[in-house]
This record gives sequence, structure tokens and C-alpha cells, in this order.
Amino acid sequence: MAIVNQIDKKVKMNKWEIVKYQILTHCYLNKINVSEADLNCLTLLALEGDQELTNFCAKAHTKDIFSSTQSVRNCLAKAEKKNLIKKEGKNKKKIFINPDIKVFSQGNILLDFKFLSVETQES
Repeated sequence: MAIVNQIDKKVKMNKWEIVKYQILTHCYLNKINVSEADLNCLTLLALEGDQELTNFCAKAHTKDIFSSTQSVRNCLAKAEKKNLIKKEGKNKKKIFINPDIKVFSQGNILLDFKFLSVETQES
């Protein structure tokens, strides 16, 4: 049986940090490249919940995540192509985090990830 070095870390995070970590972990595990600004934009969307596109772009711009509302739209278009968000509707589109990602942003949240790396045995 292989010997495993186990690391057990316990960290208390605020709501923003734990939601951002969930998105970051999903992107890392699925090899999806995102910038820090993209990550902050997605975190804001996850915390705010379903939003009307134009209102959300203004909100993200106001919080200085991006320098313009158009930059927010560009970020969201990239995120949609990467399957991180979904859009619904024709006029006044609603945007939301893709439910398949399973990002939790309400109530108490405990993340319990277990990652394992096994080296091959040489004969």
C-alpha cells in the first residue's frame, strides 16, 4: 500500500473569498483560463444571483472590476463561451452562473475537497 503525505488545512473565509475559491477551483480543474478581473466578475454574479445583463454590467463597472460596461460585456461573452455562465431571454437578458458548476453562495458554506496525486511504482 502506498504511503500518502496528507495535508489538512482549515481556513475561515468570508463569503466573497469562498465563492471566488469555488469558481477558481472549477476553472483550474477544467483547465479554463480566467483573469483575476474575470474571476471577480463571476464572483460578483454568483453573490448577486440572477441579474439583468445591463444592470449587472453597470454594477460590475461601478465596483471597478472593469474600466467600462463594455469590458464587462466582453468578459461575460467569454464566460458564456467557456460555459461558466448562462443567458436567457431576448430583450433584457438574464445572466447567471451555470448551475452545472455548483457554486454555493448562500448560507453557511463548508468546502471539503480531497485531491490525490499517486506516483507510479518502479519495479
